Amino acid sequence: MTKKNAFYAQSGGVTAVINSSACGVIETARKHADRIGTVYAGRNGIIGALTEELIDTALESDEAIAALRSTPSGAFGSCRFKLKSLEENRREYERLIEVFKAHNIGYFFYNGGGDSADTCYKVSQLSEKMGYPVQAIHVPKTVDNDLPITDNCPGFGSVAKYIAVSTLEASFDVRSMAATSTKIFVIEVMGRHAGWIAAAGALVEDYGIPVITLFPEVEFDQEKFLAAVDAKVKEYGYCSIVVSEGCHWPDGKFLAEQGTRDSFGHAQLGGAAPVVANIIKDALGYKYHWAVADYLQRAARHLASASDVEQAYALGVAAVEKALEGKNSIMPTVVRDSSTPYRWHIGEAPLSEVANVEKMMPMEFITEDGYGITDQCKEYLYPLIKGESYPQYDDNGMPRYVTLKSGIVEKKLPGFEL
Repeated sequence: MTKKNAFYAQSGGVTAVINSSACGVIETARKHADRIGTVYAGRNGIIGALTEELIDTALESDEAIAALRSTPSGAFGSCRFKLKSLEENRREYERLIEVFKAHNIGYFFYNGGGDSADTCYKVSQLSEKMGYPVQAIHVPKTVDNDLPITDNCPGFGSVAKYIAVSTLEASFDVRSMAATSTKIFVIEVMGRHAGWIAAAGALVEDYGIPVITLFPEVEFDQEKFLAAVDAKVKEYGYCSIVVSEGCHWPDGKFLAEQGTRDSFGHAQLGGAAPVVANIIKDALGYKYHWAVADYLQRAARHLASASDVEQAYALGVAAVEKALEGKNSIMPTVVRDSSTPYRWHIGEAPLSEVANVEKMMPMEFITEDGYGITDQCKEYLYPLIKGESYPQYDDNGMPRYVTLKSGIVEKKLPGFEL
């Protein structure tokens, strides 16, 4: 068998543990140097393949690659760039294959969410038709936890832990000030269509915190919501509110919609928390504070879930191992065996069943009033946030995060305009 090189790329919004998957891919490929040559990483995701900006990971020491496991964000750069269909833009696919041919790349590991699963699937289906077969394996990642088939997605457990802990801590703060000052705290979390992250904030109920959660799966009823808030404040003296960025009015319009679109055509969101806070202030007069977790929630490697770090790494390892088994057009998955004790193993799913499929939170995970989570949801969530995987800290008290050399290999093809 002729030894082929590999191409790895990170896609979409990065997470606290996506580099752990990168570590798994690269370390496992190095263990199989007899079958896999160099692992090239795309600078800024799939754009790096199109522009032939390939990072030579062979220039990185074993210690630097190992340090990726405890470093947040995307070490090689990510992007929001979705390849169109072959019919719409054949030149992009032809360019990918040209770059793969020029650099003897036979393995394609794409680390991302739903859009990257779609791209990976298209490459796997079309590369052979274009005369250069490539084994394409999708490595799951998304803080939104909305990929199908897999029990959960790397990145989610750490975001869930950050939101649960942050909501708890802020609620303690509000509780201490509620008698004479702030009575409402609103935290806005990510989640356009699926309320998994918001659900994590609702876990604080188990710690005595009065909390109301606004999910994308439940239409926002202003009158009902205000009554629920008022009741909580009258009973407890304060109330915390976790609102998903995807919370929407009955007509489908997002509370946070700004009227702009991102590169994928999705509505640009941001601002649900102040909208909710002002609704409360105008109707009930309660003093409030609000916060938008934004990048903090997905970058917080210092508070990563140990199970999330472990699974992210394991899925990177599995991607390479399954490619070496001859698998193609698949995504390694997490299969839950039991919640108590928490046990899981690696499975796999065909990309034909993953691409363009979004997993919503089951309605049985949301309480009947639409503002909380059920015991079934808590049983699902708690194992995913258990355990701490702290990075090492330097003498100044800052975490030891690695920055790679990121040396680019010599280009062999003419330039390409995106």
